[in-house]
Amino acid sequence: MHEEFQSSARSRRTLLKTIGGVAFLGVSAGVLPLFGTPSKKQTPRSCPSTDRSASQKELIVSNWQSYIDPIDKPGSTLAEFERQTGITVHYSDDVTDNQAFFAKVVNQLGSCQSVKRDLFVLTDWAVSRMMKLGWLQQLDHANLANVDANLLPQLRRIAFDPGRKYSVPWQSGFTGIAYNAALVPEVGSFRDLLTRDDLRGRITLLTEMRDTMGFMLRLVGADTLDFDERSWAAAIELIADARNRGQIRAFTGNEYTRDLAAGNIAACAAWSGDVIQLRFDNPDIRFVVPEEGLYMWSDNAVVPNRASHKANAERWINYYYDPEVAARTAAYVNYICPVAGARAAMERIAPELVDNPLIFPSDDFLDKAFQFMPLEETQAKLYERDFADAIGG
Repeated sequence: MHEEFQSSARSRRTLLKTIGGVAFLGVSAGVLPLFGTPSKKQTPRSCPSTDRSASQKELIVSNWQSYIDPIDKPGSTLAEFERQTGITVHYSDDVTDNQAFFAKVVNQLGSCQSVKRDLFVLTDWAVSRMMKLGWLQQLDHANLANVDANLLPQLRRIAFDPGRKYSVPWQSGFTGIAYNAALVPEVGSFRDLLTRDDLRGRITLLTEMRDTMGFMLRLVGADTLDFDERSWAAAIELIADARNRGQIRAFTGNEYTRDLAAGNIAACAAWSGDVIQLRFDNPDIRFVVPEEGLYMWSDNAVVPNRASHKANAERWINYYYDPEVAARTAAYVNYICPVAGARAAMERIAPELVDNPLIFPSDDFLDKAFQFMPLEETQAKLYERDFADAIGG
């Protein structure tokens, strides 16, 4: 039985901005460069980094859109960080899709050049891939006391980064379904998205392979943590058939929010926090826990090779793991807050959000979530190519 959640938050407005890149019926331009990942790996010896934090009080951050409270607002968490530390933050929300961002930095990181960023935020699998290629710096947990004290237990032990040596969750979230109740009746499953006639040409799915294919695998009865080639082929055929029938309008990154808000689409695969934000302006937009369950993921802060301000980046991460700061961020962002103690702080900041399971999920709610099987590099490339072929024709 699916569940529908509606937000009562009224204290912040979404800053969903126009994306420069164009989403179209087919593969995003950002997908293909991932297949050309250089085989040469880097190491701390082959690609040393020099930290100039002691003499340069600045920090360059790339993050996803609407993933922080408004930075130009007096008293924002970013402004308070600058006031407390004396560090000037150059903040950009230029991450809209893991693959597209990978394409921006692949050549530099692959050849040990600076990407002119000290910290960026990417999803689990993308972080795992960069770690295996040796493109990330190991974090100094002596600078991360708040992280060590307050990181939620469920997020401490992960297969791709034991001990959280390279990554710290910025936010976690769910992938489910969003629909516009003013345009179509309730959409309760991914099977509905792929088969309902009233949704033909009016839905979008995600260019994130795991977010989309996890649900296709569930539809063919596969275990997303342990599936074989036959199940993968059946899941790929399912999405290719839906695309060929014209059921799917586009495959997108974060820009699906624009079409959902404008009424250009009726339903889509969606990220939980985006929908809570969109509902502030349009209460007809609903987030649904589909019958197939929820895909759960984390977006993680990492420091790339050749970053010039690593210690400043660690101060930034540690600052956002203060429960009060984390609650202020979560009150705007509306994703799963990874910081223990933030729920109590939220009682004072935005009490209407305290019981929202998309921000502070209970164990019962987490039981509805699933994850995607870890992939080796060669396998990941093959599956990404299969996916690109299926969605791009």
